[in-house]
Amino acid sequence: MPKEVIMPALGMAQDEGVLLKWLKKEGEIVTAGEPLMEVATDKVDVQVEAPASGTLTAVTAQEGDEIPVGQVIAQIAAEGEELPSAPPAAEPEDAPDEETSVSSSLPSSPVAARIAAEHGVDLANVQAAGGRISKEDVEAHIRSLSTGPRVLASPKARRLARERGVDLASLAGSGPEGAVLAADVPLSTQPVPEALPVPARAPAAVEPETQPVSRMWQIMAERLTSSWTSVPHFYLVREVNADQLINWRTILSSGAADGAKITYTDLLTKLAALSLARFPRLNAFWDDGKIVSNPEINVGLAIAVEDGLLVPVVHNADRLRVEEIAAHRADLVARAGSGGLTADNFAGGTFTISNLGMYGVDAFNAIVNPPQAAILAVGRIADRVVAVDGQPAVRPMMTLTLSCDHRAVDGVRAAQFFDALIGMIEEPLRAL
Repeated sequence: MPKEVIMPALGMAQDEGVLLKWLKKEGEIVTAGEPLMEVATDKVDVQVEAPASGTLTAVTAQEGDEIPVGQVIAQIAAEGEELPSAPPAAEPEDAPDEETSVSSSLPSSPVAARIAAEHGVDLANVQAAGGRISKEDVEAHIRSLSTGPRVLASPKARRLARERGVDLASLAGSGPEGAVLAADVPLSTQPVPEALPVPARAPAAVEPETQPVSRMWQIMAERLTSSWTSVPHFYLVREVNADQLINWRTILSSGAADGAKITYTDLLTKLAALSLARFPRLNAFWDDGKIVSNPEINVGLAIAVEDGLLVPVVHNADRLRVEEIAAHRADLVARAGSGGLTADNFAGGTFTISNLGMYGVDAFNAIVNPPQAAILAVGRIADRVVAVDGQPAVRPMMTLTLSCDHRAVDGVRAAQFFDALIGMIEEPLRAL
């Protein structure tokens, strides 16, 4: 029986993936374990290996498709097995014309669909050059319909004109080079009054620029919006004397092999992991009316990249020495910048640290990274005047903010964890 190829789940909260590229064509021989396709999730682009050896057949997913996790997208037939065929397409009730019969059942790319909607084009009338309707196909169709000079207009103006039944060619545009803007489209088809002369020095009205975002940024926005609107956050804030933390980093850095750099994030990762071992409720998560304990302590580190925010994980951080954590962190940061992170680097995070102190931020409130119970926001270390034995003194202070999911942890448990963590920061010997 042929082996099914499904869209895999590459993360705990993943519902779907995007098929970026088939690495094998339908009808080709594949070997179990060799790369079969590239898939994009909300965190990373990964290569998925073939689950069996045989002939790739019955491919139903096209590159660029968003596919639910677990859906069958192809099959691999072993040698000697009969190759399955795709189910025949349903017969239409009425026979369409030749152009519609070729393209009406074809899928279209998201960009092609958007352009078609902006210009009022029925995709069923677009002739596709390949197996799906592309942006180029739609643009060629639009050009073939043009009977005169093209009117310069913004996409919003075109949509409004179409909805209101207004001929764009009849409008006087106020945009650059006479382009018709949304404000130039009247509310009805009544005659448009002649535009008043514009002073020579008056700047032309310009619509706000829309900046496209990457898929990573879109998913990040959706996940954090969901967290912010569905997770009941509460926050604990403490100022911490970082004097001994600074000394500890200096000692470790001086003895590090090969000039390895020890950062404050490395030290906080170790201390947070030890505190989570003492207070496991902060290492749990809420799941549909239940609190689920994680068997491992895996600390995620928030890393900013051009396309969004990544949170790769230092696994079993409580069992690692600070030098090992530093090596893991340096590797994760380097591969995040080059796009070399894998799905394993993101799997199983149970707690997150976000450090903006290196950017001069004094303090901030971080949004809980679902499905985790808490995230630690780290501000910069700066000299401040504090009371020491009743007298003013200058000390290097750092502000920490603990954001918690109130469904998984209450204020007392969070405060106990926080106090243990801060106690080890101010006296690192407690960690040893």
